[in-house]
Amino acid sequence: MNLAAIPWDFWLILTLLGTLVPWRGAVRIKRLLSRDLQVGERLSLYISTIAYQWFMVAIVAWRAFSRNLSSTELGLTVGDTWRTAWSTVALTALLCANQIVSLRVMARVHDAKRTFLFQLREKIMPTTRLESIVFVALACTAGSAEEFLYRGFVLVVFRHLFLNVAYAVGIAAVVSSMWFAIGHLYQGIRGVITTFVVGILFVSVRIWSGSLLPPIIAHAGIDLIAGIYGSRVGKADESHVEG
Repeated sequence: MNLAAIPWDFWLILTLLGTLVPWRGAVRIKRLLSRDLQVGERLSLYISTIAYQWFMVAIVAWRAFSRNLSSTELGLTVGDTWRTAWSTVALTALLCANQIVSLRVMARVHDAKRTFLFQLREKIMPTTRLESIVFVALACTAGSAEEFLYRGFVLVVFRHLFLNVAYAVGIAAVVSSMWFAIGHLYQGIRGVITTFVVGILFVSVRIWSGSLLPPIIAHAGIDLIAGIYGSRVGKADESHVEG
């Protein structure tokens, strides 16, 4: 392990991603669950989240390029076009199909047995056309920003840290996925475990393809289905029960 290989600003970013991000998420979620959101409040939530995530990306990209990390290291380029293309399609299809099945199953579960994550999704999912449009921007932002931060920057930093250790890439993949899961502590233990598993899938494809494109597309697709398709499934099931 080479601690000297990691500059102070990288350590600071890692610390903030491991503390500030989960703390901010917990505070916001607690506030959201305490009341019903109106249209304007949901739009404000979407827009503020978009601004916050791109601000984080700008700061991290600034420091990464200042420290001479290359676009290739960060996964911002496409090497093998064919490998990147078909891994993007496969990963996105697999995870989006799983998301659709999960939403349909949970939509049929009695309210008292629904998980915290499902209840949260119901509160923040778009209910109007305008909200849906802004939510699309939010999903694309989350896919791009979070993948750059965790499968780009965090992965590279830990690869440098464990450079002289056996299986350095594998260790970096696991630790970066743990960092990603920690950022979702507000989702509870089940959410953290799920996020870690998904993170492992994302980082594995990112390493194999050499590009962030597959996890970015898959991540955005999952979020889009959760918001857009999830709201329609809920309404359809409610209508079916009433009928």
